[in-house]
Amino acid sequence: MNGIKAFCFFLLAVLAYYGHASNIDYGPVQSYTQSPFHTNSLSPQIRSGFSMDKSQVELFGTGTISSIWAVTPEYKLDYYQNQIAIGGKWQPHQEWQFEMNYRWNYAGNNHLDRLTISFHDWFNIDQNGREDVNNDQFIIDIPEYGIELEDFRGESLSHALTSYVQYQITAKEHHGLSVGISLYYNNTHHGIFSSSEFEQAIQFNYGYRRNKHSLDAIFAFTYRDTPTVFKEMPYRPSTWTVGTSYRYKIFENHHLIGQLAIHEGVSSGNDEFSKPSTEFTFGYRYQMESSSIEFTAIENMFNADNSTDIAFGIGYRYRFGSRGDNLSEHP
Repeated sequence: MNGIKAFCFFLLAVLAYYGHASNIDYGPVQSYTQSPFHTNSLSPQIRSGFSMDKSQVELFGTGTISSIWAVTPEYKLDYYQNQIAIGGKWQPHQEWQFEMNYRWNYAGNNHLDRLTISFHDWFNIDQNGREDVNNDQFIIDIPEYGIELEDFRGESLSHALTSYVQYQITAKEHHGLSVGISLYYNNTHHGIFSSSEFEQAIQFNYGYRRNKHSLDAIFAFTYRDTPTVFKEMPYRPSTWTVGTSYRYKIFENHHLIGQLAIHEGVSSGNDEFSKPSTEFTFGYRYQMESSSIEFTAIENMFNADNSTDIAFGIGYRYRFGSRGDNLSEHP
């Protein structure tokens, strides 16, 4: 752990020395929900209500480690999840934006249990029984739906390819509104936690910009085929998502970000997975001339039995192409 801390301080020192800030507004952090059933299916991301400049391209990559702990008298989920995502988006026209990304979730031992327990103790958060079991387990046991998996360390949970198309409805000095549709393909033959193969979503994105303050909000619906791979689980054919992202530019290169996302429960049964999954993301962005690096921490809120315990992520985004006076670049 001391080595990781030393590396982070070294990385920030290098960025502070060589980085040059720009007025590019990267919008919300590039992250994905970590709730067990939502992260292995299509879950709309919080996106900017503003587009990029015409002809601009952004490439990005993220890595996330999370600890899943959801235990009730009816079921038990106790395992680690790791997520790697790469993708890019392109603004060929001022009104149109296209994006493609690939996301891989796999079960690998990231040793987060000890850190999670310490984190909960530090902030006086209830452990919900975690301190009473062995660390580093890989168990998914939901008897009601015939799901019983153990010792699946190293196996893939899901592979997914998502395409996204966005249309800019309006963009004023301080306000922006866009609408987007997503098409999601999940390779269910190579993932033990996959849901349906094809899923679709539509979302509305609103953005507000003024001086050092930025805010984005989304409202979305996701549609999927049922039954899914877990055939006994009563998946809802559609779910809603609402979310918001607030960002504050504290210094020239430094941005603090807080995000809240609420996803309707995927189950139509009488269980905890039928209740909304609520996640708060705290992010820090270091912005350079043509790129940015982002650090995130995700914590579940309100319902500890249907979402991830805690997750940590890092992302890098690089943007190139022509830069005009797009309203999304206003400070």
